[in-house]
Amino acid sequence: MILTYENKKSEKEILDCTKKAALKSVSGKGSANKLIQGDNLAILKALLEDCRLGGKVDLIYIDPPFATNGHFKMSEGRANTISMANGDDIAYSDTLVGAGFLEFLRERLIFLRELMSDKASIYLHIDYKIGHYVKIIMDEIFGRKNFRNDITRIKCNPKNFDRKAYGNVKDLILFYSKSESPTWNDPIIPFTEEDIARLFKKIDKDGRKYTTIPLHAPGETVSGRTGQEWQGMKPPQGRHWRSAPEILEQLDEQGLIEWSATGVPRKKIFADEKEGKKMQDIWELRDPQYPSYPTEKNLELLKFIIQSSSNQGDLILDCFCGSGTTLIAAQELERNWIGIDKSDLAVKVTKKRLADIPSSLFSRVEYEMLIQK
Repeated sequence: MILTYENKKSEKEILDCTKKAALKSVSGKGSANKLIQGDNLAILKALLEDCRLGGKVDLIYIDPPFATNGHFKMSEGRANTISMANGDDIAYSDTLVGAGFLEFLRERLIFLRELMSDKASIYLHIDYKIGHYVKIIMDEIFGRKNFRNDITRIKCNPKNFDRKAYGNVKDLILFYSKSESPTWNDPIIPFTEEDIARLFKKIDKDGRKYTTIPLHAPGETVSGRTGQEWQGMKPPQGRHWRSAPEILEQLDEQGLIEWSATGVPRKKIFADEKEGKKMQDIWELRDPQYPSYPTEKNLELLKFIIQSSSNQGDLILDCFCGSGTTLIAAQELERNWIGIDKSDLAVKVTKKRLADIPSSLFSRVEYEMLIQK
């Protein structure tokens, strides 16, 4: 499925005809990390052609405008998220809507795809009103086979606004990869006390909490060891033992198999031997209560994404970097980074937050500051 709308350009026209930014280094020339101020579309083309970063970016996170048709303001160094005054400074304006917004985003996504390495992923943060259209655009650019997740992010506490609809406490993160083999570090999160009470309901003689799982798994083995008889029984029809009979015998001798009153064996799984649980696609990572910039995101959210989809030394890009949370997370996790934003206030906040990162003997925040001429 491909969206059609007025003034939609071909990919060739976008790649060939987009004006390229001329960049001027202001400080830190030569650093791998870069903070760039200017129009991100023109800068992305410069990164692709002049900086020769095609196929070099290993992870992208972007939090673009949401087509809200509004202005986001700041006063006295703090973002105004609810009440605003006439004298507040405009941090950025989100006035593109409809087809104009979709094409604005599509142009940038095409350049981002060209910058991505084969192992790269992209996470796009968007809201529930426009996100479904954006997914169709991303399917077109990255391919439906490279769609990984539609992540629901719980962003705030329940609301009681007076409108005829359910309260909105979530937004979306669309997760795609460049290829079918992206970097993936299979994130595990610790069990909560509630998880342990729910999942590990049994207690052994030593006071260890555990549960049990079947010794067999789907799929019949005709001639292999896992289809053979053990303890006078074979696996149920259509299934095979999870381990060879000699391994099952060892587990039984070690007291790691529990036999039911009816003679059904199950393997014991102890809570204190499990690292945690696999992260699912609903994330409770709320925005900061007192943000330094409108739409500032949770630092732990960005760290989680970066740890899951990149490795130390990889290059991270955020071309709507706002308050610089992506850059800070990348810096603290020993990744290289590039941040782009047009707003004077965004760059000011980002530079301050980078300066506030404590330096150590082994790590110091160094970056090149560039501006569009």
